[in-house]
Amino acid sequence: MNNFGKIAAMASLAILSACGNRGTLEPPKGQSLPPAAYGEAERATSEELTTPSTQAQPERSDELLRRSEKRQDDKFDLPPPG
Repeated sequence: MNNFGKIAAMASLAILSACGNRGTLEPPKGQSLPPAAYGEAERATSEELTTPSTQAQPERSDELLRRSEKRQDDKFDLPPPG
């Protein structure tokens, strides 16, 4: 490995080591968290805002198709007009 490769490897390690804030998230100075959602009594915390919901991150379904079934006729599957 030449000097350029060593320097590039060390620089990438230095950059990667700096990625990862371990503290709590807070809004920038002079700004605040978004207002409370309609109907909610209080604002959501930064932890609640950054945690994906189950709808955004659904659980995996491993159910396999056991047998082939003929599709039933769909009376609403109409061709486009015209």
